[in-house]
Amino acid sequence: MSLPRSLWPADVFRWSVGTATAVPRRVLDLLSAAESVVAKAASLVDRTEKVVGDAEEAVGEARRITAAAQEQLTATRPLIEFMEEFSAHELQAAVKLVDELPRLARHVDEDILPILGTLNQVGPDLHNLLEVANDVRQAVLGIPGFDFLRRRGEGKDADSSDEDSNVHGDEKPGKDPEGRS
Repeated sequence: MSLPRSLWPADVFRWSVGTATAVPRRVLDLLSAAESVVAKAASLVDRTEKVVGDAEEAVGEARRITAAAQEQLTATRPLIEFMEEFSAHELQAAVKLVDELPRLARHVDEDILPILGTLNQVGPDLHNLLEVANDVRQAVLGIPGFDFLRRRGEGKDADSSDEDSNVHGDEKPGKDPEGRS
């Protein structure tokens, strides 16, 4: 309210009463506005606290993910370094080998493992075979005239080794190429 234009007591009194009655209403309006601002600020603070809580959870999750990724990277580093040494040709060969593994496993199961299961029988069988070969040798040595045939065969072996050396230009002195002295 503006000041009275005249300073007459009635004007001043009206002005004073009007002002006195208007002040509490204005103070109440001001308090209502202040309460509204405080309520909005409290709501904003609550929302801000929720956002901060969510952000803290996100940061914690990001830390856990980063730690897990770091652990995986550390665990796979030797494999990565090993793979970096591969050429394209070696990598293709490795892929081809992996593609062949089912067939290889089938052959191992069907062909190789049964043979390995019978290896315990090979020793005695081989021993029996050697005994038979020794018996045959003894029988052949017992044939009359075998020593003569053996010496004659050894002589031919010596002559053929001489002929082989002559073919290579290794003639012995005192022998002609025809083998005569």
